[in-house]
Amino acid sequence: MTRGGSLEAIVLAAGLGARFGGGKLTAPWRGRPLIEGALAAAAAAPVRTVRVVWGADEGVPAVARSFFARRPSRLELVPAERYAEGLSASLRAGIASLPADCSGVFLFLGDMPRIPPAVLAPLAEALAPSALAAAPVFDGQRGHPVLFGRALFAKLLELEGDKGAGALLAGLAPAQLALVPAPDDGVLYDVDLPSQAQPP
Repeated sequence: MTRGGSLEAIVLAAGLGARFGGGKLTAPWRGRPLIEGALAAAAAAPVRTVRVVWGADEGVPAVARSFFARRPSRLELVPAERYAEGLSASLRAGIASLPADCSGVFLFLGDMPRIPPAVLAPLAEALAPSALAAAPVFDGQRGHPVLFGRALFAKLLELEGDKGAGALLAGLAPAQLALVPAPDDGVLYDVDLPSQAQPP
């Protein structure tokens, strides 16, 4: 699964949610704050701690603390002071907060509430021996979360602008990116608009 060290999880939850009109991650989704779906998936992953990177929505830390109330030692809150610069600033803040013995990190997006837990262990197993990263695939589309090995942390810290690590993944050789079949489209589903926040 890993080549020494431990796996960690990062939930990126610092964005403005402009298309949603703000407050997206703490808005209700199926009766609970939207971000709880990503928190549940991250907590189910084979990781030591879950780091929640927050910024624009000041309600995110309270939701995260409540979710991890029975296991507070598993939660780390990471403020992204430069969140307005875009997704890469939040990602850099999360990566910079990782402990020295971290061998890999799952990156979850706070607005993706339906990640299937069944895909998490296979992603961890796929990271070794030669792959630098592992990602789920459904219906031919690469989804989330993505698991990055330590060898890519430096490149993640170099990202700039309002973009994630898609270009970095696209630049990997086929043998360096392990693709793991997902059981359903939860690895692709995200919430962008208020009309999606309370699905029928």
